[in-house]
Amino acid sequence: MAKAKYGYGWLLKWIIAAILLGVGIFMALSDDVVYTITGIAIAIYSLFRVYPLLKTLNKEILRTINIIEILIGIVLGIVMIYAGVKGLKTDQADTWSKLFRWFLAFFFYLRGLVFFVSTSFFEEKTEVPKFIFHIGALTLGAVIVMWSDFDAATLGWLFLFVSIGSAIYLGYDGYGGYSKYRQYSQSLNKKAKKDKEVEVKYEKDLPKEDIEKEKKSPDPRIEEEEKEEEETYIS
Repeated sequence: MAKAKYGYGWLLKWIIAAILLGVGIFMALSDDVVYTITGIAIAIYSLFRVYPLLKTLNKEILRTINIIEILIGIVLGIVMIYAGVKGLKTDQADTWSKLFRWFLAFFFYLRGLVFFVSTSFFEEKTEVPKFIFHIGALTLGAVIVMWSDFDAATLGWLFLFVSIGSAIYLGYDGYGGYSKYRQYSQSLNKKAKKDKEVEVKYEKDLPKEDIEKEKKSPDPRIEEEEKEEEETYIS
């Protein structure tokens, strides 16, 4: 079966861009959504790391350290989800706000710490982008701890900026895919028009009696091809 020369990935990218933008705006305006989505993101990130890490780490001590970190991440994520769904609706809203800041700082700092322990003491190989990312994780954890005014609303605005940037990227990438799709559609229309012009020119060049004869007695090869096509699509 021939591979299609076009796709509809551009449409999916536009839909995701719209969803990201909507979620970013909603998070900037609602603290409880920030808690919930942050918790979900941390829990999913932690869970999805389990199997690849256990399969690829060569030392048992590294597996143990990373599993402990993953379990802590899952617990932090669940607690944040609880805070967003129920905790902020109680009299302990201020307490949850302070805990959120410390939980988030601890998550980033722990990720950076485990990475550098693995690479420095247990000879785990790495790449430059990962090294830079984990330097950023340690720095971000320290910044959140020192930033006394940091709260869910601040993170919500940060999420909004990230969502806008991601939506712009996906929208632009989708625009490129849509342009290719339209070029393919245009080529189909041009081909159909050209085939029609060739057919008209062919009929004009033939004597009238040959045209009538051809209409009454079509080429048996065409009939055979049509028959094969009909049989192909019988379910």
